[in-house]
Amino acid sequence: MYIFQELNDASKNITFQDTKNAQTWFQQQVKETTDPYKTFKNTETFGLGKLFLFIYDPKHKATLPFYDMYPLVFPLDMKPDGFLGLNLHYLPPAARGSLMNALYTTSNNDKYNESTKLLISYDILRQSATKFAGFQNCVKQYLLGYVRSGFHYVNPKDWDKALLLPTQKWVVNPNIKYSSKASPPY
Repeated sequence: MYIFQELNDASKNITFQDTKNAQTWFQQQVKETTDPYKTFKNTETFGLGKLFLFIYDPKHKATLPFYDMYPLVFPLDMKPDGFLGLNLHYLPPAARGSLMNALYTTSNNDKYNESTKLLISYDILRQSATKFAGFQNCVKQYLLGYVRSGFHYVNPKDWDKALLLPTQKWVVNPNIKYSSKASPPY
């Protein structure tokens, strides 16, 4: 049922139909409102282990080589001024799928409805780093004062669709020279 659960290795390709289904789902989400930015405002309680989209304008963007303006994040840990999150956009789709396969093993149930969430934290990911390959690239600190929208909750039944979409918006700092390790991931 879940696309990424079927991707057992990077050699399998995501099909055109998978991408088309994801785009159709996203367009339907946007059509629910006349203002696309209101799509990012929703009443689901923000919480750990749930998936959210939002608009972000980092405090230290002048010193960052690049950042994702539209993160797709599983919050891992709450902080007084924000949260630590796992932004899946920092991995290309095949690696994102592999990581998501591992993350599914941490879900609190197999219903994939509003009651489903991932039982993850930074410590859990770090302690099983080989199981959660690539997570290190995705962990980012988000300050609430720099979130420029509401948090749009992604229902667990739609996680795979959201993961397939190219909704990331890389903002590249023109004042910083890049190496392969300091450029957007793809």
